[in-house]
Amino acid sequence: MKVSEKNKAIFYIILSAFCFAFMNLFVRLSGDLPAFQKSFFRNFVAMFFAAAVLLRQHAGFRWKKGNLKYLLLRSAIGTFGIVCNFYAIDHIPLSDASILNKMSPFFVILFSFFILKERLTFFQGAAVFIAFVGALFVIKPSFANVDLLPSAIGLVGGMSAGFAYTMVRVLGTRKENGSLIVFFFSAFSCLSMLPFLIFDFHPMTWQQVLMLLGAGLAASGGQFSITAAYCRSPAREISVYDYSQIIFATMLGFIFFGELPDLYSIIGYIVICSMAVLMFLYHNGVWIFRPKKPHDSEK
Repeated sequence: MKVSEKNKAIFYIILSAFCFAFMNLFVRLSGDLPAFQKSFFRNFVAMFFAAAVLLRQHAGFRWKKGNLKYLLLRSAIGTFGIVCNFYAIDHIPLSDASILNKMSPFFVILFSFFILKERLTFFQGAAVFIAFVGALFVIKPSFANVDLLPSAIGLVGGMSAGFAYTMVRVLGTRKENGSLIVFFFSAFSCLSMLPFLIFDFHPMTWQQVLMLLGAGLAASGGQFSITAAYCRSPAREISVYDYSQIIFATMLGFIFFGELPDLYSIIGYIVICSMAVLMFLYHNGVWIFRPKKPHDSEK
């Protein structure tokens, strides 16, 4: 039986969520190291992994004409997003950091409107706004909240990831090789982190090295999977499945750190995930959210 491109994309995005949940776990387990240092080793492993895949494909390391600017934008903003995400992972519960990072699909919708000129309906705009309200429940903005800054940085990381994935979508429509996208991003990230690594290197134990290697391997799986997903299907059709990472992250946070989200965070999770589900139903033409036109049944 032939599997449709959309079903392949769904499988890949759930696989990426699983991999990224473990990446976050390994990052936390690597201990008290600068986010820049963690980011370097995470992408260093992914770079060699992507290079090996390119060599096996005999695809070469040249991008298609006109794609360089999109590769640079994907890499620069994506690297910034990773540093923000890693900082949040080290300072707030794993599930909170994950849900804030998973605001990225809503930002994809906004960036797709501004950059790709995709139509933004009232329903989509309302869903993005309500999801942002849900993020405020997780961030809990007040001077009494000691986690306010890392939570806000986590949200900025989600916004950066949304922009980066929009660029992945652009590159996918321009037929760029997914492995090259991963390699370019990983190499760019390593080079940009190198000065910070040289001037502020923290010695590591062998356990920390192993954890960062594990984070790199998990990140490689996540990057290849999410690139394959967004290259096969529009974000609006598959992004809801990315929220399975919250389930994985909550389970791992409880098992390894005994973390349980507080009531406000749980409300935020429910609001954000509900908006993601409603968006999915809307984009798949469920009649309650988008009534069928008379001629739809004739198609």
